[in-house]
Order: sequence, then C-alpha cells, then structure tokens
Amino acid sequence: MITWLKTLEWGVAGCLALVLSGCGYNTFQTTDEDIKATWAEVLNQYQRRADLVPNLVNVVKGYAVHEKDVFISVTEARARVGAIQATPELVNDEVAFQKFIAAQGELTGAISRLLLVAENYPQLKADGLFRDLQAQLEGTENRITVARNRYIAAVKTYNVTVRSFPSNLTAMLFGYQTKPSFTVENEKAISAPPKVDFGAPAPAAPASGDSAPASSTPAY
Repeated sequence: MITWLKTLEWGVAGCLALVLSGCGYNTFQTTDEDIKATWAEVLNQYQRRADLVPNLVNVVKGYAVHEKDVFISVTEARARVGAIQATPELVNDEVAFQKFIAAQGELTGAISRLLLVAENYPQLKADGLFRDLQAQLEGTENRITVARNRYIAAVKTYNVTVRSFPSNLTAMLFGYQTKPSFTVENEKAISAPPKVDFGAPAPAAPASGDSAPASSTPAY
C-alpha cells in the first residue's frame, strides 16, 4: 500500500510538472530572473552616474562661480533620485517605477544644463579633470542605454508570457502580473547622452588678472 501511494504521489508530481512546464511556469522563473538581473544593472549604472555628479559640480564651480541656479538644479535633482529607494522590488510597483524614471530624467536634464555652462568658460573646457569627468559621464550614459535596452527586452519576454494562452492561466494561478517598462516619452528624455562640443568656437578668454584652479588628476 505504501509503495502504491508513493508511486501515485510521484506520478501526480510528474504530471503536475509537465502541466506547469507546458503552461509557461518554467518560463516565468527564467524571465523573472532575467528581469532582476537586467534591472540590477540599470540601477548600477544610474548609481555610477550619480556618483560622478558631485565631482563634476565641484570642478565646474571652480570656474563658473556665478552659475548658482544650475548648481542648485543639479544638486536637487540628484537628491530626488537618492530619496527614492531603488530596490529590485521597484519593478513590481508601476507607480514607484515611473516616479524613479522621472527623477532620473530630471537629473539627465540638469546634467545637460551643467555641461552647457562649459561652453562659456574656455579654461574650464581645457581643464583636464573636467574633460576626464565628461568622458566618464558619457561612457556611463552609454552603459545606461545598453542596460536599459536589455531590461526592456527582458520585460517584453516576460509580459508576453503573462498575456499569452495558455501561460496566462498559470499567471493567474500564481499571481504573475505584467511588469513596467520604459515609455516612449522616457526613452526620448534619457536615451541620448549629454552633448558637449569641445570643437565649438571659444568665447574670449578672461582678463589676465583672473585666475583659475589648476587641473588635477581625478582619483578612482
């Protein structure tokens, strides 16, 4: 009797495994892990950018002390980003997700305005530390784009599984729901790295009595 019950249990378990596999259960596990991994990389690159901002602001301040509004906007935008708890669970809350992305978009705009300030300060544009920070920032923006695109692809695969038959039945049974992705508006706002044209005609240099801080090598 015990042997027969054990056989029956294994048979039921095997049938259930086949049913779940055929209804997309395993796909949900795989795609959900893909989303977690790709979103973690998005957060990592956003954090990398946020870490560059204070150094960038400080070096620009050394030459453009009168651009207070720009400095304030960057600092406040960075603070708003930092105030949002960026956890893996963020992708399960569409309202929180969109709030986070909107804050990142504001920071992107603020950084772009900060970099445009350099066009009015030839000595700043020539500063080695500023140029190095700009190169790091541009590289980070490109990494953000790559990481974001991978996340979008992972979410698309997952959401299609949630909505497709018969895997949608498994989704309803286990409570799987679609996850938020970047919207077209967000893509336009944050897809392009900030532009800095070091080849543009430079304004007249400051008077000889003016002084500028010496360049230094950034610490990594």
